[in-house]
Amino acid sequence: MKTTQRLEKAIEKLYIAFHNDKLHPECCKSCAVGNILDRTGAWKQLSDEHGSVQLNYVGKVHQSFGRRFNGYTPYELLEVEAIFLKTCGYQLPLKRNNIKPNHPQNKDLLFNGLCEVVKFLCKIDNVPNVMDYTKLFEVENNQPKYVLM
Repeated sequence: MKTTQRLEKAIEKLYIAFHNDKLHPECCKSCAVGNILDRTGAWKQLSDEHGSVQLNYVGKVHQSFGRRFNGYTPYELLEVEAIFLKTCGYQLPLKRNNIKPNHPQNKDLLFNGLCEVVKFLCKIDNVPNVMDYTKLFEVENNQPKYVLM
């Protein structure tokens, strides 16, 4: 399956973060977007609230100038983070008294969040979801429809 370079790099960074315990939803450098952006937190200046998809003035300026961060627009980055947080069980935007998971670094929770992030990243790159394994189990005439290589 052909993918884009930005998608490949993003998935690789998220994979490494997940397996090296460097993924934490509440930290701007260790969340999904923080890891995609090489464990930096400068992206948080694009919005006034963590988990919001509303660009602030700085975010709107970057968006209108066509600025991209590791291939992604400011709005795409905010969407990625919102998807990740919401799937991990957070009430958005992140605020002190909002609902959040008891164990934010639970591997199952993080895996589910990453699956939704990868699904979204594939969608914006017009690539079939690389996490979709359902085709492996499709049959035709009682035989596997696709051959596993």
